[in-house]
Amino acid sequence: MAQKEIQVVPYNEGWVNEYKREAARIAPIIGANLHAIHHIGSTAIPGIAAKPTIDILAEVQRLDNVDPIQTRFSRLGYESFGEYGIRGRRYFVKKDGLGNHLIHLHVFEENTENVIRHLAFRDYLKTHDDDAAFYGQLKLELAKQFADDRESYSIGKSEACKRIEQIALQWWYDA
Repeated sequence: MAQKEIQVVPYNEGWVNEYKREAARIAPIIGANLHAIHHIGSTAIPGIAAKPTIDILAEVQRLDNVDPIQTRFSRLGYESFGEYGIRGRRYFVKKDGLGNHLIHLHVFEENTENVIRHLAFRDYLKTHDDDAAFYGQLKLELAKQFADDRESYSIGKSEACKRIEQIALQWWYDA
């Protein structure tokens, strides 16, 4: 799944519309199994710098009903990666002709810990400007420092993500 140089760009208001268009394509494929669909990740947080890849989380009633419909996702240009390191997930990537990642689709069963973790992270950063600004700035600096080294970029983000996630989950459950 190698991608070219890491690119983190200022927030783009068009990301919301890209999410909506793609969600409208995904929902009919999942059909009645779909519980909810969410825009997650940095492109879902107004004002934050991000890699220009739209992250979508689809909550389904039954994850085992997703495997038989993988070919429908491939017709939309998605490649399936199975769990891809997160148990209980189905992960799909849509790329452009140059191999740049356009969409990451994460499918989980509804109301699971992974769903809550992603939504808490997003919602916390949407309402906590200082942490959102810190996270966006960190990504800009890491992308500049490790433009051709995806692993070092990810390692650099990892500790901050874990810290923010812990705070976000506490905030989520206290709300």
